[in-house]
Amino acid sequence: MPSDLERAMETLITVFHRYAGKEGNSNTLSRRELKQLMEVELAAFLKSQKDPATVDKIMKDLDTNGDGEVSFEEFVSLVVGLSIACEQCYQMHLKSPKSK
Repeated sequence: MPSDLERAMETLITVFHRYAGKEGNSNTLSRRELKQLMEVELAAFLKSQKDPATVDKIMKDLDTNGDGEVSFEEFVSLVVGLSIACEQCYQMHLKSPKSK
């Protein structure tokens, strides 16, 4: 039976490949595929962003090799960054007087 962390990794891989390859390469996300993934899988995050060019900025930041596509390795950096930000919010919540 897989652990929680193993299931989380499997889910990450599965979600990436659910969107990758709808257009072109099955191992990368195009800008449109990334946008669709974010609209469905990260809807709350995307909604909280006030800048309509958020996806374009994220695409530019993630596409470290400049090929116009986001590989799984590049995509994971987005998940890591968002996870770190969420964990920081979690820590602040634990320290707030309201949570005690």
